[in-house]
Amino acid sequence: MTSLRSAVAYGVLVWLCTFAVAFVVFPLREPSRPLFESIMPVALAAAVAGLAVRYFRSVRAGFVAEALRLGLLWLVISLAIDAPLMLLGGPMHMTLGEYLADIGLTYLLIPIITVAIGTALASQRPG
Repeated sequence: MTSLRSAVAYGVLVWLCTFAVAFVVFPLREPSRPLFESIMPVALAAAVAGLAVRYFRSVRAGFVAEALRLGLLWLVISLAIDAPLMLLGGPMHMTLGEYLADIGLTYLLIPIITVAIGTALASQRPG
């Protein structure tokens, strides 16, 4: 990684930004579940895209490989912070299956977005 320290810090920020949105819109979860379920991936995508663009300002080469490592790191960070909260007594008290189907799968957006950004950057460089 170009900067493991920055990558980890931004990964925590990805989770925090998404959690902050979830906290604010949580009252919508029961009365308007489809709206809540639509807001959350948008919030995650916005956080990942914004922070990935910022992270890649310091990357000079190996964009696709860096993007894959970054996306997988951020995925692991989000799952590591989020899963215990949701499975071990958090606000939703989910089973592992419910968590993976409802929230965990959405986190696959993280490496998809980072790899897309890395691929776009690589295509802009000669050679």
